[in-house]
Amino acid sequence: MQKIAIIIMSLLLLSACNEGKSQSLEEFYKDASIENVDKVIIQDGSTGESIEITEEVQITEFLLLINEIYFTPQENQEGRVGWRYGITLFDGPKKFQFTLSQIEDTYYDSTPDIYPIVDAYYKKQEND
Repeated sequence: MQKIAIIIMSLLLLSACNEGKSQSLEEFYKDASIENVDKVIIQDGSTGESIEITEEVQITEFLLLINEIYFTPQENQEGRVGWRYGITLFDGPKKFQFTLSQIEDTYYDSTPDIYPIVDAYYKKQEND
């Protein structure tokens, strides 16, 4: 009986540690069945303002900047408050939402750091 309890506890610990997986941003949204991004909304977490991108050229430009960014789960998964930018990718009625450090219920580090890339793109679009 004690061996069974140890095995169950071990499996629970392993499943908790593997909640998030490391992969590129493109892999994350493809896993969510987002195949053809036709709209992007980027929301500034400090002001609440947002920009909407619907032109195919701009969407492609943005996705090329962020698709290959690699997300690795953080060891510390304690809850946090606030976020810098929230991004929503749309494929018709389907959508994939994330912040720069959180996808679904898991917190991530990004390589390279996604913040300066999104910040520069957002500010460029805001000024155009």
